[in-house]
Amino acid sequence: MTKRIVLQTDRLILREWCPDDAPAFAQINADTKVMEFFPSTLSRHESDQLIAKASQQIVDYGFSYWAAELKTNQNLIGFIGLQRYEDGLPFAPCVDIGWRLASKYWGQGLATEGARATLNYGFEQLGIDEIVSMTSIHNFASERVMQKIGLIKEPAHFMHPKLDVSDPLAEHVLYRLKRPDHA
Repeated sequence: MTKRIVLQTDRLILREWCPDDAPAFAQINADTKVMEFFPSTLSRHESDQLIAKASQQIVDYGFSYWAAELKTNQNLIGFIGLQRYEDGLPFAPCVDIGWRLASKYWGQGLATEGARATLNYGFEQLGIDEIVSMTSIHNFASERVMQKIGLIKEPAHFMHPKLDVSDPLAEHVLYRLKRPDHA
């Protein structure tokens, strides 16, 4: 199967998903370290559903959380991309920029590199007016990526509507950037 490449950076290829990605992606989603700021790890079925949802968003909108692979060896390392939310969030509809990488690839600037390219693509190629990003108030690493790519933090936090207010992960930060503010 031909993998349609969407974006390339110095070290990454961001592309559409293919069936061969499922085992490696399931392993990433089953890692407790990777999923620390999510309610739980994902089963193989849930991981496959995430790929299916991303693939459908590509059909519907022309973008999604794309499969991220290393250029050097074509290994899948997670996802980086854009996802449209029509409802379910206090600021929806919106386009979210997000990433999830296998923990062995953390601390190398890969999320920032891929997110920066994705942000540029969203504004310059897709013509998106505003891009947001959100995470648990405890996820300082993802928040740092948001800052590095130029997103601006909203002063007020929000409670994620899919989590019980008593859940320690419920309180989230929100970052956003409008196209005219993008340099």
